[in-house]
Amino acid sequence: MKIIFMGTPDFAVSTLKAIHEAGHDIRLVVTQPDKPKGRSGSLQMSDVKQYAVNNALPVYQPERIRDREAVLRLESCECELIVVAAFGQILSKEILEMPKYGCINVHASLLPHLRGASPIQTAIIEGDKETGVTIQQMGEGLDTGDIISFRSIAIEASDTGGSLFDKLSKLGADLAVETIEDIEKGRAGLTPQDESRATYAGKIDKSMGHIDWKKGAEETERLIRALDPWPSAYAFLDGKMLKIWKGCVGDAYSDAPGTVADVGRDTVTVACGSGSIVISELQLEGKKRMKVHDFLLGYDLKKGTVLS
Repeated sequence: MKIIFMGTPDFAVSTLKAIHEAGHDIRLVVTQPDKPKGRSGSLQMSDVKQYAVNNALPVYQPERIRDREAVLRLESCECELIVVAAFGQILSKEILEMPKYGCINVHASLLPHLRGASPIQTAIIEGDKETGVTIQQMGEGLDTGDIISFRSIAIEASDTGGSLFDKLSKLGADLAVETIEDIEKGRAGLTPQDESRATYAGKIDKSMGHIDWKKGAEETERLIRALDPWPSAYAFLDGKMLKIWKGCVGDAYSDAPGTVADVGRDTVTVACGSGSIVISELQLEGKKRMKVHDFLLGYDLKKGTVLS
């Protein structure tokens, strides 16, 4: 099938790679413009662009996909289907109606649950037992289009935002290839979403990682896992950011929330509003991520210290 692919981060690369290796005619790869990164401000390609360049696929990076120039560029490809995965821009009705088979989107949740920008992290934060990937026929609303296909997986107690990201990226790639084949052979059906079940997942920003120790330990532990590897859950120790990478739910202590209730050989326990977090891996500002045992070799952390 003649396809235009739109995507930007590494989540989308798996889908692009799977479609490419399945032998489809990828007429154009559309991704966000290169962004400055680091102190040097040097421009960096998106993950999708990197894959496209490495595989000699044509790349287009419009500032605004809705601009007339961009629309004409898409029209010139004479594609039959547009496949979108975490592209980062809203498509106009003109673009949505351009290809023979319309536009489909690979979304990392079981729609209509968790529409929006951060379904993977939010599923963990909210304590969902399962999640998955939905392929939807795109409409003008935010993740509101009819469902073509979906596949679910369990969320494991050990899953982080990173591990679940990897699982759903692979799941979405496989499902996209199957769904494109169904569309091409006329086997794909459309199921309207149940609006009464719709929930939303807003954008993740760094401030969300600031731990409120007054909350329960179970909720805090889910936050820690959800925000690994980005942007991380954190507190402050002696004015420095202390990222918390790994911890489990522990016993309740009488100490005020945020107080270091126990310091062991390999763990630091911090009291929460209910229960505690037994930290096993962390990272002090300016230092590397490390096990608590190694951290305590160089930092004299005492019981009663308060993490703000």
